[in-house]
Amino acid sequence: MRRVYFLLAIVLVFISCKEEREVNVRMQFKLIASKYQNIDDVFKPFESSLSTFSEEEYNTLKPLILEQDIPSLQKSINEGKLSYEKLTLFYLYRMRKIETNSELSLNSIIALNPNVLEEAREKDLRKENVSEFSIYGMPILLKDNINTNNMPTTAGAIALANNRKTEDAFIVQKLKENGALILGKVNLSEWAYFFCSDCPLGYSAVGGQTLNPYGRKVFETGGSSAGSGVAIAANFAAAAVGTETAGSITSPSSKNSVVGLKPTIGVLSRTGIVPISSTLDTPGPMTKNVIDNAILYNAMLGVDSTDVASIKATSLDLELDNKLVNASLKGKKFGVLKSLLENKIYKESVEKIKAVGAEVIEVDPPTISFDGFLTLLNIDMKHDLPKYLKNYSDKNVKITSVQDVISFNLKDSILRAPYGQQLLDGIVKDETTLEELEVVKNKLNAEGKKYLQAIENQNLDAILSIDNFDSGIAAVAKYPTITVPMGYESGEPKSLTFIGKPYSEVNLLKLAYAFEQLTKVRKMPKNYQ
Repeated sequence: MRRVYFLLAIVLVFISCKEEREVNVRMQFKLIASKYQNIDDVFKPFESSLSTFSEEEYNTLKPLILEQDIPSLQKSINEGKLSYEKLTLFYLYRMRKIETNSELSLNSIIALNPNVLEEAREKDLRKENVSEFSIYGMPILLKDNINTNNMPTTAGAIALANNRKTEDAFIVQKLKENGALILGKVNLSEWAYFFCSDCPLGYSAVGGQTLNPYGRKVFETGGSSAGSGVAIAANFAAAAVGTETAGSITSPSSKNSVVGLKPTIGVLSRTGIVPISSTLDTPGPMTKNVIDNAILYNAMLGVDSTDVASIKATSLDLELDNKLVNASLKGKKFGVLKSLLENKIYKESVEKIKAVGAEVIEVDPPTISFDGFLTLLNIDMKHDLPKYLKNYSDKNVKITSVQDVISFNLKDSILRAPYGQQLLDGIVKDETTLEELEVVKNKLNAEGKKYLQAIENQNLDAILSIDNFDSGIAAVAKYPTITVPMGYESGEPKSLTFIGKPYSEVNLLKLAYAFEQLTKVRKMPKNYQ
């Protein structure tokens, strides 16, 4: 049966030999290392501090940090076995050790917070009765389309290289209010992959080609939040933040065997984030496990008066739930997509869920139309990017429109756009009016809901999918998703994706946690242990 597969928010392709051909095209890298910046320069602010941090100390701390969840890290710190400064130094040392090694480098890091060690020392001095479920003192990486006040925000594009002095994005403000350490910025598919056609996932002119630690130059990273997924898979931070329009969290999360939550639009603020689509964009947490995902999710919540979609969302009371131990699959009701049961790992996962008392109903969604999807993205970005550039970018950024970006790149296309910029060209050529756009949005939303109608009609807790197969559908329907590792095919990570009702993030986190505890399949990439 025909299945819809979305790569980020761009093109609709069918899972077939055509997809295999397109993956092969995307894996034909023209460039690996960035031609714009030297990775050694990224670590220069920390030369002195890292010179006194030995390989012996790094190896001693490994068992306390690698693959440990946030509650375990907080416990070690509360017991005096670790400090926030040592934790941060460990991550900086590990990043430098791997990212400056030509045989291991993943090109996941774009920038580092030069003040992060000083901030970590302050956290150590001020810590008092820190909950094991707190984000306090935890080093967090951000996708480099999220504004920070002391690092550039480039969206991977040289056109935004001067976007250095900005206010923190709203979600960054919330993270800091809750005590998080902003460790740095990670690579991404340039302009969140709404830039070039058939170009590699995870490539940007600023950061170079992000690579998958489970199969370096073998498996795709997913995108556009490639750096967020890769960095967490490689244990470069406690957690990371990605952004999604249609698959940009679920795709790299599944490809890198991490947990990724794409919330309902409005649950997390978009203010201060370089946009594609104000209709579909949202940030979301990307973590090694579900408990960390819930902690990071909680830490970013808040009503933002400058984001018209922002709502007061429900947090997950981790203190009360005691590490989500009350979460269970027993008695839950899931929709299983018939066409996916041919996938061995998916079928086995469904059987495991049934075995613990969940009800499983096979669903066969109706055929739907995605006419106008590209138009939605074109016209939203045509109008939303200028608003960001006017209101949230550095005054030294001279570009004001998509056309300005195209013209800037044409001045040195080998450096700035080696794979072309066909999608930006398409934005400029699209003459759809805002009135016509509203019709397109409403139609797509209705089609997405029709495909997922079993959730409402049969009162399902979630529909189960694979990786980001149905992320585009969930996006236009405005339904949240969470993806959790479910196994590996010839070494390549595969994930189970839960699609839930709007504003059901707390329930999805509980379902994901119960599945994670039932299966416990995630493993570290073997060359990065």
